[in-house]
Parts: sequence; C-alpha cells; structure tokens
Amino acid sequence: MAALYFGLPVIMNAVADNTLKGVAFAFATTFVGSAAGAAGKWVAADVSVPQIVFIQYAICLLVIAPRFLGKPWSNLSTQRGSDHLIRGVAGWLCFYTYYASLAQIPLVDATLLRNTAPLFVPLVALIWLNARVPLLRWIPLVLGFMGVLFILPPAAEQVGWGHFLGLMSGLTLAVSMVGTRTLSRTDSGKNIMFYYFLVSFLLSSPLAFYHWQPIPWQAWPYLIFIGLSIFIAMWLYTKAFSYAKASVVSPINYFAVVVSGVLGWVIWDYLPTQTAVLGALMIVGAGGLSIYLASREDKGA
Repeated sequence: MAALYFGLPVIMNAVADNTLKGVAFAFATTFVGSAAGAAGKWVAADVSVPQIVFIQYAICLLVIAPRFLGKPWSNLSTQRGSDHLIRGVAGWLCFYTYYASLAQIPLVDATLLRNTAPLFVPLVALIWLNARVPLLRWIPLVLGFMGVLFILPPAAEQVGWGHFLGLMSGLTLAVSMVGTRTLSRTDSGKNIMFYYFLVSFLLSSPLAFYHWQPIPWQAWPYLIFIGLSIFIAMWLYTKAFSYAKASVVSPINYFAVVVSGVLGWVIWDYLPTQTAVLGALMIVGAGGLSIYLASREDKGA
C-alpha cells in the first residue's frame, strides 16, 4: 500500500508532463498549419482546390511510405479500420472545405471558422464516444469562441458560401480531432498518419483528375511547401493528441487565428482593429486557462 502511495506522485507528474507535451505539440501545429494555409490561399489563384488537395496528400504519402518499405505487412495491421476511415474522410473534408473557403474569403475569416472546431469537439465526443466534458472545460472553449467573434472583421457579417465552407471545415476538423485521440490509444502515430494520407489521397484523386488543368511552374514551390508543411503539421498534431485529451488540445488551435492574423498583415497588408487585438488576447487566455484546468485535474485538485 505504501509503495502505491509513494508511487502516485510519480504517476501524476508523468501525466502532467504528457499534458504539457501535448500542448507544446499543439502550439507547434498552429504555426506550421497557418503557414501552409497562407501558401494555400496564395496559390489558389493559379491552381484549383482539388489539385491542391491531391498534390498535398500525394507528397505526404510519398514522405511516409518509405518508412514501411522492407518491413512486414503486420506493421500496418489495425483493428480500427472503420475509425481510420472516418478520421480519414473527416480530415480530407476539413482541408478540402478549408482551401475552398480560402479561395473566396480572407485568410483570417477562413481560419476563424475552421477554428470553431473546439466548440464541436464535446458534441462529437458525446455522439461518437458517449464521453462528457467536465463543466469547467467549457469555459475556455466559450472564451475562445468569444475571441473569435471579436476578431471577425465587419465584412464577415455578410455570410456567404465561403463562410459556410469555412464552418464545415471546423466541424470536420472536430471529428478528425476526436478520431485522432481515439486511435492514438491503440495505434501508433505512424500508422494513423499513413492511413489518413492513404484515405485522403484516394478520395482526392477523382476530383483532381476531373478538374485537372496545367499548373504554372511558379506554383510548384508553394505546392511542395504545402505538402511538406501538412506532413509536419499532421505529425505534430498526432503527437499532441497522443499526449493530451482532445478537450485540452483543441482550444490551443485558436492560437492559429493569431498567427493567421500576423500573416495576413505581413502578406496582404491587413491591419487588425482594437477589437481584433482584444479577441487575440482572449484566445491566448483561453489556451492558458485550458492548460491550467488540465493541470489541476491531473493533480487531482
């Protein structure tokens, strides 16, 4: 009994360390993912969305496939085929609708709508896993969403098709988040990424070939950058959910709004308003509050 008692702080510290690792990986994901989004918006003027998505997943698949060459097929075995399929379809739809919205609305608007995902996570977890989120965890989610509303520019009040696509990217991202966290309990991150890229590549192919058009040579550096960035972002993203719960990691994605705002200012000369700065502070505060609440739960407070 004494051994169990004295071993408890070690276990609790390990859990807390894992949560902090998950948060760190989540922050890194927002930076890499936002850069890829900016590149996607820039190149969307010259390349169709189906082609962007197809090339992105082709590059990701080419990068990860060599890790399985020369190894037994058993390394790819999984008992969660249906969950991989759901997670793959959701991830593919998330990027497809996100790039489609980028072609029609500003980068910040699209990123804001994509980052409504944390608000959908509790609902998705409830429907898919019958899991309930502690009441206090709703506070950073609501605070972050309020920050999103503060950042929305006046022009976004006229909601169009692009805004609907952005919102759909948020909903499908929430499904992807929950699926990644669920799969990480039984499958390796490498397998999760492989099946995700494979499913998404197969889904992307028909649309890309149907909408195929010549790609200007100057667009290729951006497309390659997008593909490699998404691969890195997906690796960071998968690692984040392998260390921490979806309800802990998901509010951190709000920080992508801040990063996209900076990129929008640097690249497209979009200057944030005072209310936008306030919204950004609320978003960062929501992420910090999420970390604090998670650490209290880990310590049994």
